[in-house]
Amino acid sequence: MAVTRPRTTTSIGFTELGIPHSVTKMLAASGITQPTPIQAKTLPHSLAGRDVLGQGQTGSGKTFAFLLPLLTRLSADAAKASAATRPPGRPRALILVPTRELATQIDACLAPLAQALSLRTLTVFGGVSAKSQIAALRRGVDIVVACPGRLADHVESGHASLDRVEITVLDEADHMADLGFLPVVRRLMERTPPKGQRLLFSATLDGGVDVLARQFMHQPVTHHVDSAQSPVSKMTHHVLQLRTEDRLPVLVDLAAAPGRTLVFTRTKRGAKKLTRQLVASGIPAVELHGNLAQNIRSRNLQAFAEGVTTTLVATDIAARGIHVDDVALVIHADPPVEHKAYLHRSGRTARAGAAGIVITLATQDQDHEVHNLTRKAGVTATTARVRPGDPLLATLAPGKRLLVTPVPATSTSPTTVIQAAASHRGVAEFSARSRAGGRRTRR
Repeated sequence: MAVTRPRTTTSIGFTELGIPHSVTKMLAASGITQPTPIQAKTLPHSLAGRDVLGQGQTGSGKTFAFLLPLLTRLSADAAKASAATRPPGRPRALILVPTRELATQIDACLAPLAQALSLRTLTVFGGVSAKSQIAALRRGVDIVVACPGRLADHVESGHASLDRVEITVLDEADHMADLGFLPVVRRLMERTPPKGQRLLFSATLDGGVDVLARQFMHQPVTHHVDSAQSPVSKMTHHVLQLRTEDRLPVLVDLAAAPGRTLVFTRTKRGAKKLTRQLVASGIPAVELHGNLAQNIRSRNLQAFAEGVTTTLVATDIAARGIHVDDVALVIHADPPVEHKAYLHRSGRTARAGAAGIVITLATQDQDHEVHNLTRKAGVTATTARVRPGDPLLATLAPGKRLLVTPVPATSTSPTTVIQAAASHRGVAEFSARSRAGGRRTRR
């Protein structure tokens, strides 16, 4: 197990940092009482209106590090926050993100706080009808959480203008660079007032991120909290070497244990195929990838987050935009191509101080590739050769195996799989325990 210094929190509370009592009260109701290191370091500067560059590993609390100062600063001006002064299509704050799932989850954190402060929010991304987004823009909004492509469409068509944006946030900026969004991000940033505040948060601050910072930020304050190379201290890494024909039965054994399991594949086709294989083997699994309609992606993610289905099979679309509590096991069914993807995938477990296990399945021809991958990621993985039924599998994923009646291959729609999972008494009982906090502990 790789050992690093534990993440600590500061003794200074949100109120002392300048966050309004109405917001801190709602945070406390959600169990958030102390700022994480990145929040404690950046909040004094962002609340003062400074441009901020924040670097932190996944799960370090970057979302509230930018949401809290944004909400505080917007709500401080009651006149601008009033409904009567919301011009159509001209938001006061903009949060740019790389994926739809991340936009949805940020808004889930943002919307209750914004509502308490009489601020309106809107998510803007592709894969859904643009009409409702246009209608909401016309009614006037304060904060837009958007993916670059769809927002650029609204700007070009005249339905949105960024000339009134006071605060611009770039979240997961390095991932936007990896996905090739930098040209459209630049065009959008050029539409915002040059004197507006800019907050940029990322796991790394190199390459394309550095270019954005130099072009659009004015004397930014930079804070580094943990390196993207730093593994979480409560996360253990394992490489299971196996034969190609043993890959599926080993995966079924691991995924059948109680608890949430997130399985990563390299391709959308691979995610679809593996989901069908797991479902046929009795694992209540759903898929998440770019070939699915947005309503199905949202429904599958919700089913996983609520514990209705316990296994999510995803491409790297889920490596950054998934923030689901109590994911006890991450499995790289297909090892990722590069080490940054390994770290971001793995970061879906061991969040907020919880423990988690990361398993990479490596066939014989992948041994050298996986060794180089973990070395570059800066993690020390325990390697073992396994076969189906190996006692090590029960050690890594303890608990009674839960299987549902296999769903016929012709009926593996998301709705059918979710209904089958929910109707299974064992899975339903686990779902209730999970919501009550009774998840399994992996050691």
